[in-house]
Amino acid sequence: MGRLLGLSALEAVLLLAGGMDLFDALCHTFGTMATGGFSTRNASIAAFDSVYIETVIILFMLLAGANFTLHYRALTGDFRVYLRNHEFLFYLSIVGAATLLLGTITYLGVYGDGFEALRRSLFQVVSILTTTGYATADYEIWSFGSQFVIFTLMFIGGCAGSTGGGMKIMRVHLLLKFVFREVTRLAHPRAVVPVRISGAPIPREVVANVLGFFVLFMFVFAGGVFVMSEIGLDMATSFGAVAATLSNIGPGLGGVGPTDNYAHLPLLGKWVLAALMLMGRLEIYTVIVLLSPGAWRK
Repeated sequence: MGRLLGLSALEAVLLLAGGMDLFDALCHTFGTMATGGFSTRNASIAAFDSVYIETVIILFMLLAGANFTLHYRALTGDFRVYLRNHEFLFYLSIVGAATLLLGTITYLGVYGDGFEALRRSLFQVVSILTTTGYATADYEIWSFGSQFVIFTLMFIGGCAGSTGGGMKIMRVHLLLKFVFREVTRLAHPRAVVPVRISGAPIPREVVANVLGFFVLFMFVFAGGVFVMSEIGLDMATSFGAVAATLSNIGPGLGGVGPTDNYAHLPLLGKWVLAALMLMGRLEIYTVIVLLSPGAWRK
């Protein structure tokens, strides 16, 4: 709690220095550190049109999306802990790769200015990946390829031990390690190749749990898309709304994009999306256990 308060106070001071009033600085600080993304402006962070403010918020979104244990270790003097943590490095590599890809695409097809393309791309990549949900650009005017990248980032989320939603970087990292391990075993059937993270072998039970969570997450996502499409939403809106709520992001695609909202959705759709938000925030397994009859027996 102390670490979160300290980072929040620092961000608020930096936003005040960038020209925000106290109310805006506090609201956007709380929205950033909790990766909630609620803004006092309809245009979100784009309303301020400030490179300085965007840079501050990008930095603190990245910190909020990282494992808070790393921040504790850094505050005790171990600053190299970030470089030793494979999940954090994987997290930064996703940010870098997605920003470079989107920056190139939007430079060629939308902005025609390299700095502007990277500025908008970096902010949206960090905002969506950390499930914060702030916006500085209408990514629905970007190409379909760019929107697909944004859509993919919606599922990943922040690191384990962060305030972010989604499946979490650690689970995605483990899934990729598992896939590579299986490919290696196909090429070398007699090889013993454990799944390792940061050099440590991961127990099979943990890998099985992650695989189960991934399958369950995708089943819930598919079920949500089916229900939303059946009540009359187009496919882009259905996919975007379910992904954005299940991963607790906010802005999605189609009718719930970064310049839209959820007010126009049918009442049943709002109930479904509210349930998905709860399931996503509680990471699905918890909800299933709570609803299981066995959990209520003495």
